[in-house]
Amino acid sequence: MTLQVWNYRGSLVNTKRALKEGVLTLGFIGGSITDPRPRHNWPESVIGWFVSTFPHVRIVVENAGIGATGSDLAVFRAKRDLIERGCDIVFVEYAVNDNEVPTEKRMRTREGLLRQLLADGKRDVVLAYTFSQDMYEPMSEGLAPSSIAELELLATHYQLGSVWMGLYAMRQVQSGMLRWEEWLPDGLHPTSRGSYAYGESVIEYLKQELPTGTDREDHDDHNVSNERLSGQPLIAPMNPNHWGDAYALPLEKVSTSGPWSLRRWPYYEWIDRVLDSPAPGSALSCKFEGRGVAIGIDFGKATAEFRYRLDGGEWVHYEVDRPDWNGSDGWFRLLTIADDLPRCRHQLEIETFLGGSELQRGTNFRLAVVGIIP
Repeated sequence: MTLQVWNYRGSLVNTKRALKEGVLTLGFIGGSITDPRPRHNWPESVIGWFVSTFPHVRIVVENAGIGATGSDLAVFRAKRDLIERGCDIVFVEYAVNDNEVPTEKRMRTREGLLRQLLADGKRDVVLAYTFSQDMYEPMSEGLAPSSIAELELLATHYQLGSVWMGLYAMRQVQSGMLRWEEWLPDGLHPTSRGSYAYGESVIEYLKQELPTGTDREDHDDHNVSNERLSGQPLIAPMNPNHWGDAYALPLEKVSTSGPWSLRRWPYYEWIDRVLDSPAPGSALSCKFEGRGVAIGIDFGKATAEFRYRLDGGEWVHYEVDRPDWNGSDGWFRLLTIADDLPRCRHQLEIETFLGGSELQRGTNFRLAVVGIIP
């Protein structure tokens, strides 16, 4: 089997429209490999290509990538961070950060994210696949790692273009054009040179899909007629349990017991407000309709242990790992409480406490999202 770096499916009709109108908003969402904070990740060269190729177009950038997060949290962020900001094209990068998530869950969250982005027909979506060390063996044998193979199923179903950036860079290493240590010195995070290789593969894809001169105008207009128009319904989902209808419950609807405050969170752009308590024994509860619920918290070694119960049942200690690389806080983390409840009205209760782990260094609990899965 010959693995493909580029898969062209349909045309970027919304991107072309925006270019003709003179303002194009680029959206990016993914993990640390896409995160804008290092200032050298692959979106930078893609942005640079758009700016230099279309000098008379105002390029607006909405990079919503956050390190150490997956498509589950993205489902609850897409509306605020991408859709409401008017993105005309969104690049989605979760092949690595969803890699160790069970297939059923990541198929639900990934498809949910894609359906949210595609629902109104106002933006194009391109899937971008990066690389982690455990992908090397199947790729060297001509096989797609399961995380990428499953994304390709979704890409085919929704007719979305895709770019296998990790395969492009690996082939550069195999041909002697790129040294491994220039690409991935830790097996996961690319250097500036490695990020450029990723961006280069996306730029090659865009060169084939977007007009860069008047000689392609007739071809572009023909492609536009084959696209799903705004307002047309999406095709049926692959997974009926997708998270496409998931939403965030307003924090004002969460009841609290103990010393809580609802405050604007000034430390991270991607968190708007939090319910914050420093005291062990603090509690909160909320009622919701649906089959599932998840919570997004500002997590770290100073985060409290907590337990939860649903509908007045037995208390469950939610055991969370505290990896060495994580500081006292700063990890916007989504924790799924349930995803297969009866579709009816439920109540979630949470209590915080000081646990016995030597890695726990505080009792802060900062709730940023209560995610409801209808």
